[in-house]
Amino acid sequence: MTTRPTPAQLAWQRDGFGLFLHFGINTFNGREWSDGTLDPTSFDPTSLDTRQWVRTAVAAGARYVVLTAKHHDGFCLWPTATTTYSVASSPWRDGRGDVVAELAEACREADIGLGLYLSPWDRNAPCYEDPEAYDAFYLEQLTELCTRYGPLYELWFDGAGSEGRTYDWEAVTALISEHQPDAMVFNMGAPTIRWIGNEDGLASDPCRYTVDSTGISIYDDGAALLGRARYLPPECDVPIRGHWFWQPDDLHTLKSREHLLAIWYRSLGLGAGLLLNVPPDRTGRIDPADGARLLEFTAEVERSFSRPFVPRLATGPGGTVEARFTRPVVLDHLELNEELTDGQFISGHEVLVDGEVIASGRTVGVRRIHAFPPVEVTKLSIRLTGSGSRLAGISGFFTGRGAAPALEEQPRGATEKFDDPVH
Repeated sequence: MTTRPTPAQLAWQRDGFGLFLHFGINTFNGREWSDGTLDPTSFDPTSLDTRQWVRTAVAAGARYVVLTAKHHDGFCLWPTATTTYSVASSPWRDGRGDVVAELAEACREADIGLGLYLSPWDRNAPCYEDPEAYDAFYLEQLTELCTRYGPLYELWFDGAGSEGRTYDWEAVTALISEHQPDAMVFNMGAPTIRWIGNEDGLASDPCRYTVDSTGISIYDDGAALLGRARYLPPECDVPIRGHWFWQPDDLHTLKSREHLLAIWYRSLGLGAGLLLNVPPDRTGRIDPADGARLLEFTAEVERSFSRPFVPRLATGPGGTVEARFTRPVVLDHLELNEELTDGQFISGHEVLVDGEVIASGRTVGVRRIHAFPPVEVTKLSIRLTGSGSRLAGISGFFTGRGAAPALEEQPRGATEKFDDPVH
């Protein structure tokens, strides 16, 4: 275990933003979770277009996508040798289709990362009740995904439904180390990134990267406590609508541009990653309403943060960091970036103009965004707390938006869509 990030972890943190693609047999049956008994012939997208998914992701500024290659129902979006409960038993592409292969090709063409979600819980596999047999079954599925589709950016292991079940994570880890050593591993086994702890897409301050073996932060005011510390940055996941899989009757739950911006400030803006779910519909394409709202939101991010004012940095009195601009500039946002090569050290910070604090917080991490009323500045002073604290960069912006948007109360889905009372 180490409190220093690997180059792959740092690259993942800097990329920051990805799209989740919940797609599968549930899409065609109005379900969120199903029990593995839905007819595989119901999977039949009329015009599946993974290049449209990827074009949408690229246009939104996402650096990777994560596809639900197998959800809890056990239906596989690739023609696996392990089960007939897959696209091979569907009428789509006359049973010869492979959603994972088509998405992998589209990602390669666009130079965007491919992530795959493989649920450990499988409600269709007859061998699931036999742990040893199911471990072998699961490893075979994972081997197929890790060896057929080129480099993987992220492997996503959902813990839902697996309470009290122990899988052979040692074998899973060895397999990933052999075939996909650079892939980020989410949440289970030997993870390299962790879940933020909610499905609202929200991090908090402090946003810690160093945790103990249980995933709990072990830092207090920048001082590491004894324990098996490891560097494990968080990923926030959230659906663009009220459900994860596309549903025909929940358009009213589509999040507003302002709510999505509020999520952005409270995930990426606090130093976490953001995985925003934008699910393909029954045609096999991103729903036009979802795509339009996504691009409306990300266009506002681009408008606000594409023209930075970058100051020169120097050490000021008392160890403060001084940021000097070449001319007076009006700012209403500031982005701070911590130097993370040796780990995360900043546990507190204040930004001052002429001795007055205009922004403050605890952690900085890979990026920390502050919004404040417009102020004209030539020089900023930044006080850092935490032994070994260093900034890698500072950028100022004038957006015309002097405060972070407020989170809105979100409408519920039109109908209950769960086989189980817990999602």
